[in-house]
Amino acid sequence: MDARILLLGANGLLGKAFAAEFQQRGIVAVCLDRAGCDVGDIDQVLAVFDRIAPALAINCTAYTKVDLAEKERDQAFAINAQAVENIAVACRAHRTRLIHFSTDFVFDGTAATPYQPADKTNALGVYGESKLQGELLLEEINPPGWLIVRTSWLFGATGPCFPKTILERARKGQPLKIVNDQIGCPTYAPDLAAATLNLMDKNVSGIHHITNSGQCTWFEFARAIVTEFGINADIQPTTTAAFREVRPNQAVRPAYSVLGDRELSALLGRSMRPWQETLASYRAAWMER
Repeated sequence: MDARILLLGANGLLGKAFAAEFQQRGIVAVCLDRAGCDVGDIDQVLAVFDRIAPALAINCTAYTKVDLAEKERDQAFAINAQAVENIAVACRAHRTRLIHFSTDFVFDGTAATPYQPADKTNALGVYGESKLQGELLLEEINPPGWLIVRTSWLFGATGPCFPKTILERARKGQPLKIVNDQIGCPTYAPDLAAATLNLMDKNVSGIHHITNSGQCTWFEFARAIVTEFGINADIQPTTTAAFREVRPNQAVRPAYSVLGDRELSALLGRSMRPWQETLASYRAAWMER
């Protein structure tokens, strides 16, 4: 893999996972946070690309506040769409390969089997719409060898995520009511980073789905988390409808957003490990913080 790698969004959960994977593989990369490159500013983006001339750019920047996006539409589209366009334009100008990350929220959740990369998209809320627009802009600009990776329910020990919230509340003895009628697949950020780099080593392009294998509800995920950490927590299942009565301004989420990719195992040479197995790795990383 070429050493001229540019990582954008280096301080985020996924960005930190990539930085750790680079270190483990002995890969040299320029890792920039927003202070190093404001991806919303096309002039800054072009200046960074002029200075570094990367062979590969990895975009880990994203607006991920699903509920707040309903009120902050402009901000969500600025980061998830306009900034993606800026990066794609710079990549095209410098003949730079681009990896960009998207989400299960580009689908409406009406399927009964895992969504494949070519399945019809239909985002339900502003967050999903903004991420889908970013995908479409990238495809339209068409930088060389681009790869869009859709993933779901991302978590890791280096940033805010569902497991962290569950653990913090459980350790305080707070009762938890977790929805049990939304189905997806948790994805461990280090696994996603490693698999993505493996795809790039094989010059894979286009749209692919990468998650850990299996599926669960948010309630099942929460219960597995506290079990892994040995916490005796009061966790009760609830429905999306009941949850929305308490939080009526919550964004609409897909009821079923499991992502599948029939080509992925062959491309990677193996299947992604089950999400349940990642929890021990998450606990070990959590303890090392």
